[in-house]
Amino acid sequence: MALLSVQDKLHYINPELLTRDLIEKMIDQQAKLILSDDSIEKITHCRAYLDDKLLHSDTLFYGINTGFGYLQNVQIDKEQIAHLQYNLLQSHACGLGEEVPASIVKLMLFLKIQSLAYGHSGVQLQTVQRLIDFYNYDILPVVYTQGSLGASGDLSPLSHLSLPLIGLGEVYFQRKKYSSQDVLTKFGWTPIELSSKEGIALINGTQFMSAYGLHCLMQAARLIKWADVISAISVDAFDGSAEPFHERIHSVRPHKGQIQTATRLRNLLKHSPICNLPKKQVQDPYSFRCIPQVHGASKDAFAHVNDIILQEINSVTDNPNIFPDDDLILSGGNFHGQPLALGFDYLCMAMAELGNISERRTYQLLSGQRGLPLFLVKNPGLHSGLMIPQYTAAGIVSENKQLCTPSSVDSITSSNGQEDHVSMGANGATKCLRVINNLEKVLAIELLTATQALEFRRPLQTSAVLEDIVGKFRQLVPFNETDRVLSTDMHRAIEFLRAYPLSAID
Repeated sequence: MALLSVQDKLHYINPELLTRDLIEKMIDQQAKLILSDDSIEKITHCRAYLDDKLLHSDTLFYGINTGFGYLQNVQIDKEQIAHLQYNLLQSHACGLGEEVPASIVKLMLFLKIQSLAYGHSGVQLQTVQRLIDFYNYDILPVVYTQGSLGASGDLSPLSHLSLPLIGLGEVYFQRKKYSSQDVLTKFGWTPIELSSKEGIALINGTQFMSAYGLHCLMQAARLIKWADVISAISVDAFDGSAEPFHERIHSVRPHKGQIQTATRLRNLLKHSPICNLPKKQVQDPYSFRCIPQVHGASKDAFAHVNDIILQEINSVTDNPNIFPDDDLILSGGNFHGQPLALGFDYLCMAMAELGNISERRTYQLLSGQRGLPLFLVKNPGLHSGLMIPQYTAAGIVSENKQLCTPSSVDSITSSNGQEDHVSMGANGATKCLRVINNLEKVLAIELLTATQALEFRRPLQTSAVLEDIVGKFRQLVPFNETDRVLSTDMHRAIEFLRAYPLSAID
């Protein structure tokens, strides 16, 4: 296999603060990872300290020369310490359910590398380097969605992530599934011989939850922006009033997200001939009038969860933690996912509410008000028009409400009572992604509905920026003159949301 070219874009693993923008840029550029000199020094210094400590001390250190969980008091002979770590990866790889999406597995690799590189985990340099090799060559371990309680670290998912290091488990390479040993052989690599502490360093940690969290944030940020844009199209399609977005209203209740939303709506609707028409109605329904308040609250929740997840990915979350310069090996609970678990539940509710109010706008647009025909079709009765996409949206919104039952309030004792409180943050992570994927569908249905309704306002137009979006959408989804199979239109609307560049829109 050819070595990485010096022309490849590189991202240096170092102790500097990770941001979402930095990670998104790294993903977009398909950057390769390389350890900074600082990270190499921290990793090797910590490993050397641990080797010396074990050589000259008979002190018991959890998970290093003892068993795990309830077996914490079982001392392991020095000649069996390496085998202990090997056993750990095998015994804890108990995942079931669907396979974790490749993009999230790659984030898991990156976050595990970053955490180990802080120099408080005691791993070998070659172990971290092999994880970097997996990332750089897109060798993605097969990981499953079920198996973590989100408390002792994401034990099962991270075990599956780590199995290929020792030649076990399966990986995807060039979009095909292989046994890990076959891929190691293909690259001329030998399995890593794990040293003391390495197994527990690899599988303790919150990288499954954190990777889901990062992925959810990136998707949610895109959909939050779409929610504002689509709602602005709906406002003009419904012949709604811009008065509720007036700056003075929001100056006396200055929640940050609310102000941002009202400002964006004013900008999107600026110079819209439809919006500037005199309005017959005194007020619009809440789903139009209260967009700043509802969207804004979701944005504020997003900002809070964003802070939690960014703090997490810039942290060391395995156990025990090693502090070579202080001559300390401390066993604690940094792997407990409670901050993430609460954050996922909050983000679930915030994103579900964006879908909830979106579906209400869709309903209003179909209701035959404001000069629009029932179900937005020219001959209702003979044609059902867009009646049933609203049913689909309503069903999805209801599913999201069910998914918003908090995971973090649950706990089940494990490991014979040693691990007696768990966060269930892993369940929160996977259902949060389901909620966000559902939100995308609901927003796509609103876009389909709003653009259809807008055609009945012609020859009047909305603002130039919104007309550009509508025009490009029309190239993919034509106006609905008569009944046709609408699932095709709905799938194309989802495709449009993913493809249209929103970066230029304020």
